Amino acid sequence: MPTPGLTPIATQCAHGPCSGSLGMEFDFTECGECSATAVATTARSAAFVSATAGPRASSGKAASFIRQRLSGSNHSCDKNPNVAYFKIVQRKPQMALLLRDRPRWGGRRDGAGRRPGDRPAIRHVSRDRFGRPVPAHVTLRLRSDVPSLRTVPIVREIERTFAAGCERSGFRLVHYSLQSNHAHLIVEASDHATLGRGMMAVGARLARAVNRVAERTGRVLAERYHFRLLRTPREVRNALRYVLLNARRHVGAARARLGSAIRLDPASSARWFDGWKLASTAVPNTIARSAAAHLRPVARARTWLLTDGWRRHGLLDPADVPG
Repeated sequence: MPTPGLTPIATQCAHGPCSGSLGMEFDFTECGECSATAVATTARSAAFVSATAGPRASSGKAASFIRQRLSGSNHSCDKNPNVAYFKIVQRKPQMALLLRDRPRWGGRRDGAGRRPGDRPAIRHVSRDRFGRPVPAHVTLRLRSDVPSLRTVPIVREIERTFAAGCERSGFRLVHYSLQSNHAHLIVEASDHATLGRGMMAVGARLARAVNRVAERTGRVLAERYHFRLLRTPREVRNALRYVLLNARRHVGAARARLGSAIRLDPASSARWFDGWKLASTAVPNTIARSAAAHLRPVARARTWLLTDGWRRHGLLDPADVPG
């Protein structure tokens, strides 16, 4: 479409009429044979040329300026004083960027990586975050080359090291249970970061205690800890029952025989737990003598869920076997 204010000027070179199109400041015409482009000046284009020519040209000398510019040209087309001819070098088209097909090996894909096996490790995913004091059930798993945690010297050494570091700023180790290749803990933490720092300290103390007794060096824990927040009184009671009575759950064939005996697990903090449902007066005296002979390896609970809330659903039976 012609631009308002511009008048197309028909141009013709030695090869015949040139096909043209109208531009903003000039009328562009191109010769199909010699690849020359003619710029026809108009009233507006002459003013543009006069402005760009400087003091050598004025508005009335635009045509002579164009002729001077064309004096050295070897173009064979007619030298129309109203038309400026110049050679345009045609660029080659840009080469397309050839991208290889997606390889069929390597990179991220479904099913890639190490196979999880029968007992997959804890995945390194974002943990649950919380911003207020809340109890949590934590599980620590040991390496296969580490001796059992239920040997008497290791149990006594862990009790001593827990007594020295069961409470720190915003973190408390409230209960624990030691099994052959793993440990269950009930802890309180004020927030997500405090839980992480507290578990680093507890894990380091447990590992050093095991290495001291076993006279070994190296790693003790197999992987990062697993935890679950306990947000309701029912969840807290179930966790306490599972942790403090966990040894009865692992007895297996002797479960029926132990069902009638009231015996607290010596490799746990059951002796310092005051929420047992006692059917006789012999059990509290046994608990008092056993607990008084050792340092207290756990801290006292401060959250409502661990002090009073869980009791709404009943005290724990020391003869119970958690599922």
